[in-house]
Amino acid sequence: MTMRALDLFCGAGGASMGLHRAGFEVVGVDIKPQPRYPFTFIRGDAMRPPVRLEDFGLIWASPPCQFYSMVSRNTGVADRYPDLVADVRSMLAGRTYIIENVPGAPLVNPVTLCGSMFDLGTETMQLRRHRWFECSELLMVPPCQHDGRLTIGVYGHGTNSWHREKLLAMKRGHGILVSEQREAMGIDWMTRRELSQAVPPAYSEFLASRLPAHPTKA
Repeated sequence: MTMRALDLFCGAGGASMGLHRAGFEVVGVDIKPQPRYPFTFIRGDAMRPPVRLEDFGLIWASPPCQFYSMVSRNTGVADRYPDLVADVRSMLAGRTYIIENVPGAPLVNPVTLCGSMFDLGTETMQLRRHRWFECSELLMVPPCQHDGRLTIGVYGHGTNSWHREKLLAMKRGHGILVSEQREAMGIDWMTRRELSQAVPPAYSEFLASRLPAHPTKA
C-alpha cells in the first residue's frame, strides 16, 4: 500500500527524497519555484497549503530556520525573518507530522539527528549536520558517531573561514567543492545554495520509516 506524504517548505527536495525512499508518494509545496524538485511540486504558500491535509498520511514541514539560527542571532538580523514554528504546529495538530529545524528552534521534545549517525560525508570529511525534529509520535534515535575526520561544511557561500584554515593546514589548496558537499549530503541534483538549505535524505528516511503511519505498517 502506498501512502502519501506532504512536504511543506520543500525546497529542492532533500527531505522529500528520504520520504520517497521510505515508501511514500510525495508531494512538495514551496512558495518559490523549485526547478530541480524530483517529485510532484505545487507552488504555493505552505502556511495556506493548496492541498487537503487530510489526504496525506504524513506531513513533513521545514519552516524557515533563519529566525532561530545562531548566525542570525549573533549578527542581530534574526528579527528580519519569520517565526513560524508555533503556527505550523497549530496547523498540523491532530495529524501525523514531523517539523524540522535548527538546534535552538522552539520545537517540543525534539530528537536530534546528525550525519555521523548515517556515516555521511566523504573519505576525509564527516557530515555533522545537526538538526532537530519534533514528531507527533515518540521516536528513539541513536547517538552521534563523531570521528576524527574534519567536519565538512555545507554553506550557500562556499567554505567559511574556519574551514578554510583547516583545509589549508591539510595542504588541500582549495575550499569545499560542491561535488564534495553533494557526496556528503547524499544529494546529487542540487546547487550549492540549495544544498545549504537541505535536509539529508537519510534523516527523513530514518524518521519516516519508524512512524506507525509508514506504508509497511499500515
